[in-house]
Amino acid sequence: MSAVKKKKVGIGLRIWRIIKKTFIFLFIFHLLYILLLKWVNPPITLTQLGSWISGHGLKRDYVDWDEISPNMKIAVMSSEDQKFLVHGGLDWVMIEKAMENNSKKKKKRTLGASTISQQVAKNVFLWQGRSWIRKGLEVYFTKMIEWIWGKKRILEVYLNVIETGKGVFGVEAASQTYFNKPASQLSQREAATIASFLPNPKVYSQKPHTGFMNKRKAWITGQMNYMQRQKEVRALVFDEKTAKKKK
Repeated sequence: MSAVKKKKVGIGLRIWRIIKKTFIFLFIFHLLYILLLKWVNPPITLTQLGSWISGHGLKRDYVDWDEISPNMKIAVMSSEDQKFLVHGGLDWVMIEKAMENNSKKKKKRTLGASTISQQVAKNVFLWQGRSWIRKGLEVYFTKMIEWIWGKKRILEVYLNVIETGKGVFGVEAASQTYFNKPASQLSQREAATIASFLPNPKVYSQKPHTGFMNKRKAWITGQMNYMQRQKEVRALVFDEKTAKKKK
C-alpha cells in the first residue's frame, strides 16, 4: 500500500473513531438524562424556549401526579390517545391510517398519529418539525421512555409540558389561566375544555365557545365517560381504594 493510501486510511480510521466516540457519548448522556427525568421534571423544553423567544411568553407550573385532577388525566387520554395504556409507544394502526390519508393529494386535512408517548418524546427531547431525522429520533426516545419511565410517569410529564395556549404550558398553568383554580380541582367539563385545545392550542384556546369547539368538548366528555369505566384506566388514574369502589 502506498504512503498516500496509508495516510487516507489513517484519516478515515481517525474520523470513524471520533464519530463512534461521539455517538457513544450522546447515547450515555441521553440515557442518564432520561433516567434523571424519571424523577426530576424537565428544566425547559425547546418548544417552551421558542414560545418565550417569539414573544408569546412562558407560563408554566410543574405539579406532581397527585396534584392533577383524575378528570384531566382521563380527558387527555380520551382526546389524544385512547390506546395509551395498551400500546408500546407507537400506534401502528393509526400510523398506517395517517400515511394512507396523507398520501391522498386532495385531502385538505393532515391526519396525525402521534401517541401521548410520542408527544412527550418530541416536546421534552426534540424540536417541532416533520423531518425524517426528527421522526426517527422521536421513535428512539419514545421507546426509551416507555422502557424506563412507564405509563404513569409519561402521562405525568405530558400533563406538565403540553402547550395549552399562547405561552401557556402544562395543565396547572392552564387551569389557573382559564378557570382560576388549581389543576387538582378541575371538573370533568373543565378538563374536557383544556383537552379540546390540544390539537391547536394557540388557535383553539382563543375561541373556546364556537360551535366546533362545543361539539369537540361534548365528544371528549362522552369519551371520558366511556374511558373511566375501563379497568386499566381506573387502575392508573385512581388510587387502589377508589379503583376498588368503582369496580
